[in-house]
Amino acid sequence: LVAPEGALRPDGWAFRFPETNTTILYYWSSCLCDLEPLNATDPATEVAMHLDRPPSFLKRFLDRFDVLILNTGHHWNRGKLRANRWVMYVNGTPNQDKRLAPMGSAKNFTIFNIAKWVDSQLPSHPRLKAFFRTISPRHFFNGEWNTGGSCENTTPLARGSEVKQDESSDPAVSNAVRGTKLKLLDITALSQLRDEGHLSRYSVKADVGIQDCLHWCLPGIPDTWNEILAAQM
Repeated sequence: LVAPEGALRPDGWAFRFPETNTTILYYWSSCLCDLEPLNATDPATEVAMHLDRPPSFLKRFLDRFDVLILNTGHHWNRGKLRANRWVMYVNGTPNQDKRLAPMGSAKNFTIFNIAKWVDSQLPSHPRLKAFFRTISPRHFFNGEWNTGGSCENTTPLARGSEVKQDESSDPAVSNAVRGTKLKLLDITALSQLRDEGHLSRYSVKADVGIQDCLHWCLPGIPDTWNEILAAQM
């Protein structure tokens, strides 16, 4: 399930804590669907992106988990699909449904499918606690990361210190878990108030003219996400 201690997996990392007999496994599945190379012997092959199938890793190892946290969002764009040679598939064939052609529709379809599948597995995995984390917000101004967008605020809570809304800022995820036994790990609105917590232009590997308003400094905002997760557990 995980690589030997200290080894880097090509698709994730495992962190072990012997004192509590705990393993935290991070598995890279940016779109939460099954990816199947159309020609396993060709490194340049296109990859079937099965929107209606859970990742094969998840199907294979679900019975090994005590806690499962899902999230997706930022990699649903045409540039990522082209770069990875991913082709959308539904029911085992290339997608022909025009309603799923828009990227947002395909993302929402997949989110609902993975939530439905995990919910269907919970009765046979009674110890498993399943969560769906809402999207981590970006705070670019005057453009995106590659078009001159900036993310330079360094003052905590400059936008205010209170989340005043009741509804989630990620309706796709909140709607997908509604009526299921998955719990919503809703971090979007509170994180929107903390734009100073991003790496911005202060990363060790920062490129001139490109700011990182997606990833977070650590210690930082994700620690609060973990506190909310612990409370829900």
